[in-house]
Amino acid sequence: MTPLLTFVFALSCGLLAANLYYGQPLAGLISADLGFSPQATGLIVTLSQLGYCLGLFLIVPLSDLMENRRLVLILLLLAFLGLGGAALSGSPLPFLAASFGIGLASVAAQVLVPFAASLAPEHSRGRVVGNVMSGLLTGIMLARPLASFAAEISSWHMIYVASAAAMLMLIALLRTTLPKRELPHRLSYGQLLSSMGHLALTSRILQRRALYQAGMFGAFSLFWTTTPLLLAGNGFNLSQTGIALFALAGAAGAIASPIAGRLADKGYARQVSILAMTLGIAAFLMSLYAVKLSPVPGLALLTFAAITLDFGVQANLVSGQRIIFSLNPEQRGRMNGIYMATFFLGGAIASALGGWAFASGGWERTALIGLAFPTAALALMLTEKRG
Repeated sequence: MTPLLTFVFALSCGLLAANLYYGQPLAGLISADLGFSPQATGLIVTLSQLGYCLGLFLIVPLSDLMENRRLVLILLLLAFLGLGGAALSGSPLPFLAASFGIGLASVAAQVLVPFAASLAPEHSRGRVVGNVMSGLLTGIMLARPLASFAAEISSWHMIYVASAAAMLMLIALLRTTLPKRELPHRLSYGQLLSSMGHLALTSRILQRRALYQAGMFGAFSLFWTTTPLLLAGNGFNLSQTGIALFALAGAAGAIASPIAGRLADKGYARQVSILAMTLGIAAFLMSLYAVKLSPVPGLALLTFAAITLDFGVQANLVSGQRIIFSLNPEQRGRMNGIYMATFFLGGAIASALGGWAFASGGWERTALIGLAFPTAALALMLTEKRG
């Protein structure tokens, strides 16, 4: 696992993960252009998330069954077709079908993460996973501002065309750089899915780590779903470009992943997670104070809160993956699918709560609900037995 190959994994994961988030800042533009009803506009984002969640359960486990490089290349081709279909869509139904396909194919990122873990030696597995995840999470954070800037320069189609071209580039790059990874044991697909249910019900470490990250990712999703509404309101009055720059600043939290990976390699995964959850709590407390200040210092403090929260979320994610990837090398794909799907569900629930909270009680109610997620995760972790 050379530094160059680690970079290739990180770049690939970042470009794939970004596909899920381009539609969020562009939903209004796409809706108006393609003729969506106001009630159906939310489907622009929901369909890609639904496809991604389904892919975590049905496709990611295949990385324990199929040769990994071939599976990744097939998914990249499907992502290219989905992105091209979205760019060329002229009405709602084809765009929604393309969005579902984009989400389904983008789970290739979650095939690459355990693939990278399998190539890394035990003593540096956390560092490698941390570096790869920093690429993935940077892609998530940069997707929204890049989509906004692209739409301002040209139209909403531009970001989908550019990402489709990036998928073709990745196909050529990964075809020549990824090694083949044959699996030592062969199961039927039915046995594979059945074993996932067994893992989810019996692996206490996997259950706990998935719930910890569900709390952290719930806080992350709630924050980034509602802060654009806060920043566009009367207190801050930011334009779309200003909101995009705020999201861009939040990407600085990506530096947490490699740091957390190195600490987890040294046996400090528990301490990393406790610190991460504490940072999540601190971020929402800072945000409550930020909205009481005048716009300039308030925006500065809110930006620092965003970086703090992202740092905590990413540190806990990597420390959790370092632990579950050490449990059973032959089940990494299935464990990663369960882990990701669980906390992704936590994020979806928190996003829905955040929208309701902001509409009904403003930022104070929103931040208090957001504060509950990392607090619950920390309370659960403190019941964990050492060793």
